[in-house]
Amino acid sequence: MKPRIIVCGLGRTGYKIFRLLRQQGASVIGIHHKPIPGECSSDVIIGNLHAAATLTAAGIHQAHTLVIAGSEDTLNLSIMMQARVLNPRLRIINRFYNTNLGERLDQTLPEHLSMSVVGLAAPLFTFAALGNQAIGQIKLFDQTWPVQEEYIDENHPWLGWNLSNLWEEPAGMPIYYLPVRGEMNLIEGVLSGQELQVGDRLIVAIQPRIRSIRRSLIKKVLKVCTSLRQFQQHGKSVVIGAIVLMVIIAIATLTYRSTELSLSLVDALYFSVGMITGAGGNDKVVENAPNSIKLFTIVIMLIGAVVIGIWYAMLTDFVLGNRFKQFWDAARIPQRHHYIVCGLSGIGSKIVQQLHTSGYEVIVIETDSNNKYVNSVRGLGIPVIQGDASFRTILQTTNITSAAAVLAVTSNDATNLEIALKAKGIAPKIPVIVHYADPDFARMAQQVFDFEAVLSPAELAAPAFAAAALGGRILGNGITADKLWVAFATLITPSHPFCGLLVKEIAMSADFVPLYMETNSQRVQGWELLTTQLADGDILYLTMPANRLYQLWREDRVSQKS
Repeated sequence: MKPRIIVCGLGRTGYKIFRLLRQQGASVIGIHHKPIPGECSSDVIIGNLHAAATLTAAGIHQAHTLVIAGSEDTLNLSIMMQARVLNPRLRIINRFYNTNLGERLDQTLPEHLSMSVVGLAAPLFTFAALGNQAIGQIKLFDQTWPVQEEYIDENHPWLGWNLSNLWEEPAGMPIYYLPVRGEMNLIEGVLSGQELQVGDRLIVAIQPRIRSIRRSLIKKVLKVCTSLRQFQQHGKSVVIGAIVLMVIIAIATLTYRSTELSLSLVDALYFSVGMITGAGGNDKVVENAPNSIKLFTIVIMLIGAVVIGIWYAMLTDFVLGNRFKQFWDAARIPQRHHYIVCGLSGIGSKIVQQLHTSGYEVIVIETDSNNKYVNSVRGLGIPVIQGDASFRTILQTTNITSAAAVLAVTSNDATNLEIALKAKGIAPKIPVIVHYADPDFARMAQQVFDFEAVLSPAELAAPAFAAAALGGRILGNGITADKLWVAFATLITPSHPFCGLLVKEIAMSADFVPLYMETNSQRVQGWELLTTQLADGDILYLTMPANRLYQLWREDRVSQKS
């Protein structure tokens, strides 16, 4: 019997999850705080999301899985506790922005899985910036691999290739096959030597590469020169203040030296500096001086007090305030092949970390100096430019014309479009990736403005939530031709339906694609995997259509590995 699933909170992400589950043939019912146009009352229960009466009306006592898709962690936590009281055996997929809290709940509560829209969507933004037209992602060998669709046309280099030629390709792992004619499982095509034809679709996971950054001596010298130029720009006011102070001290020194006070040059300089800075000096020097010198001393003391006060304030602001940080960040801006991330939102910070981890140089533009992610990003050695990225001058300071890509990922859709258009105006050929919250308008913006990618986190994350609701802890997912597929790891037990069978035989009969297997601390993949007989304790990593997962609902216990 197919599991009964409840989706609580039908906002942008929740409603997308609800529609995906229904599209895959799942028995699903929604809960929302207000009616949804086009949805009948039997499919969507209206009421207080965390009220026991609302959850009971949705069938919480008979449900297998509850997907909590609201945007507020506090409300989601309340819904989770109420649901667990009503049905202690309920399996819960919970959306949390606070990933630390989510991980703690996963460790504490049985059958509880926390998922983050930001964490799921950020890798796809990163892949898009790197040039991969990713339709999904998958975790393999402790790395997140982008998943892309290869459409075989007349000019595709794989046209006419046997699927078996791609089976052991280490950098690109085929995970799903959609022939233009008929239906054929990937493993069946590999074993029969099926050739790729025009119109075929092949889903491939691409192994990510970690880029090693090597800076030559010439680049280091150029960096120093750039730092000096940036110092002139950001420290100009401090330098001017210091020059004015030195001029006043010089005038006072020469004046006292030229009078009949019988002072040496050093004594005159000492008295001038002490008088102007307030550090003190020999006041008897001017006690017997003419009235003109005393009046001169009074004027210099007043002027010096003003100048030294202003200069101290500018110096303190430069060193301890944001000026020095801005100078230091501006001095470290790469000259070329870097990625410009505009906006340190939750998804922006994740993108920055992923690009940095992969070895790419990154620059961040953020308007709010108090943004909670600024210090952590600076701690990675990444420059953060404080300013509005929609201003032409701010973008130009990042060497945008020689950058690899620009990502506009602030929390405001209109601002993101403005940044993207301004970036294209300055550098028409640079790839621009745009964050747009509404998935429908994201597609429209893609068509109207012809950016490289306009992505909606709700659109990107919903398949993962839907896949998790159907089949446990998912390692990856994607959508092709309206068909949702998922990648997961299944632990083989004596009661498992795959136990004791050859991988290639069950792969063709159950319509899944084996990726690799872990047995006795060893990894088995490629042709050897197909001829392996599954035994108790083995962990099989595979991809399968989401609408087939219910077959393993009771028998399958998904491994927690990732």
